Amino acid sequence: MPAELLALFTTAFMVGLSGALMPGPLLTLAIEESTRRGAGAGPLLVLGHGLLELLMLFLLLLGLGSFLAQPTVSRVVAVLGGAVLLWLGTDMIRSAMAGQLQLTLPGDKDNLPALPPRPALRTVTAGGLISLANPYWLLWWATIGAAFVAQAARLGAGGVAFFFSGHILSDLGWYSLVTAGVAAGRRVISQRAYRYLIVACGLFLLVLGVLFIAAGYRGQISL
Repeated sequence: MPAELLALFTTAFMVGLSGALMPGPLLTLAIEESTRRGAGAGPLLVLGHGLLELLMLFLLLLGLGSFLAQPTVSRVVAVLGGAVLLWLGTDMIRSAMAGQLQLTLPGDKDNLPALPPRPALRTVTAGGLISLANPYWLLWWATIGAAFVAQAARLGAGGVAFFFSGHILSDLGWYSLVTAGVAAGRRVISQRAYRYLIVACGLFLLVLGVLFIAAGYRGQISL
């Protein structure tokens, strides 16, 4: 049993890390939030993301996977998720173009005003909402995630715990590294470059939102 649990933990960690490393809405939001809150943005976003995934885990244990895999459901999720991504992307671009993003963090030695971070609860909530807006996140849980949960459940409560721990730790490690890197780098690149970075991230979300809506409309959402 211990060997099986370790194998499950390791596999869940590697599969989760492979997904976390791919560019997506949560990575884009992590970059934007790190310009406001610094390195602490990563753990807060992953907390919101993880709470949503914990809820999904329990729902899958109750048999939700077969419902999410239905074509009509996946199409509706894609369209609604795309609409949320369009809204988030537009808000990021608007904030950057309006000059609401500053280069410094509280405690920097220069006198430039620092952008006040959003409330911690809002950052946590954003981590969950950005995941919920991504139809591929739901489809991953309806297919790959459901298969993992079924395997973990056969090992009992310990199996479920080891699976989820491995999965969420991959997200926590990666996004903490990303936000720490961006927070450190903001002191050596210009304010204009940071605004361009946020605009680029916003544009990425707009493109992703359009693609999600188009895929949902055509019924071509797939892993």
